[in-house]
This record gives sequence, C-alpha cells and structure tokens, in this order.
Amino acid sequence: MTVVAVDRAATQCQRISVVVADDHPVVRSGIVYELSRQPDIEVLGAAANGDMALQLAQSLQPQVLVLDVSMPGLRTVDVVRQSRKLPSPPQILVLTAHGEIEHVLKLLNAGVTGYLLKDEDPETISVAVRQVAKGERSLSPTIAASMVEHSVAGPAAPAEAVLSPRELEVMRVLASAKSNYEIGLALDMSERTVRYYLRNIYDKLHLTGRTQALAWAIRHGLDQS
Repeated sequence: MTVVAVDRAATQCQRISVVVADDHPVVRSGIVYELSRQPDIEVLGAAANGDMALQLAQSLQPQVLVLDVSMPGLRTVDVVRQSRKLPSPPQILVLTAHGEIEHVLKLLNAGVTGYLLKDEDPETISVAVRQVAKGERSLSPTIAASMVEHSVAGPAAPAEAVLSPRELEVMRVLASAKSNYEIGLALDMSERTVRYYLRNIYDKLHLTGRTQALAWAIRHGLDQS
C-alpha cells in the first residue's frame, strides 16, 4: 500500500496570508472581520500603528499588508519602503479615506501595489487583496480616474499649486502662528489630522519643520489671505 504524505505547508499556502494595520479599532476590526470571512484569506495579525505594522510584516511574513495612510508612529510611506526591503516582502494594499493624487503617487512610487478608498463596498477589500497578492495593480475607480486626469493635465507650475485646497487652508491658519490645536479648531479637524496634513506639506515643499513652513507661508502671502 502506498502512503501519500500531505504537504501541510502547501495546503496552507493556498490561503492568502494578510496583516491589517489601522489605528481606528472599529475600522480595524471591520476589515479583519470582512477578510476572515473569506475561505481563501487568512488574517495573521492586526496593528494599530506604523511601527507595529512593520514588526508584524517582519515576524509574520504575510503575503499582503493592508495599511491605512494616517497612523501614529512610523509613517505609512516609510512602512512601505522598509517592508519592500524585507527578505520576503509583502504586496501592499493601502486602504484609506485619503484620495488626494499626491498621496497616491507618493505611495505607488514607494512600492504600493493597490490603493483602495474606504467608501468602497466592503466586498471590494477581499477582491483587492486577491489582486495584489498576485502582484496585480488594484485601484479604486476614483483613484484610477484621478491618475488619468493627472497624467493628461500634468503637474501645475505655481508653487502653491503643489498643495491641495485643504493643505492651503492649513497653511493659512499656520501663517497666523497658530498651534495644531488652534488650527484644528479653525478648520474643524482633529489635532491628529492637522499633524497628518502638516507632514504631507513638509514632504511636498521639502521643508524640515514648522519654522520653515511658517516662513514659506508668509513668503507666499498666505498670512494676508
């Protein structure tokens, strides 16, 4: 009688292993629940910040890493860059509420395979995970349309055009030497969101911090607008 050995590792590999990272507990739990319902997807772990996301990517070696854009700790773009350097790098799917073309292009250039907006149907998350696991690009229709429009229109020339309208609002309030808390009150956003916008502004304008940002805002007349 011939005994056929079962390759357990091969059987497990048929399922797509995933790590989920989002700093909102309810959102994180919802994503984990949606993916765990799929027979071909296995959620290995969940993280609440960028540092934990990178640690889990290193220790658990998932096939797919699902990331929010705005999380405490290590910036998402740095999580992406460092994850792509791992011996067994995961494919990366960004799942976020931020659809600005600048964020999309920066993360795609860093090594992201998919970019999905949180207002999509929950079922699209598992579809996107399957696509990026195979190395296929997966983009929300809104993101794909924005990329086409950007490629046709080309980048704007004026310095202020580098910033989105919301980022310009943040800079206008910053130009009055307001704190993050005061900026949040003026624009009806949380301090965490203010910090998120400021980090993106610093990156876009190649600034080292708040002092240079204030000088840039004044130099461009935002303190008078």
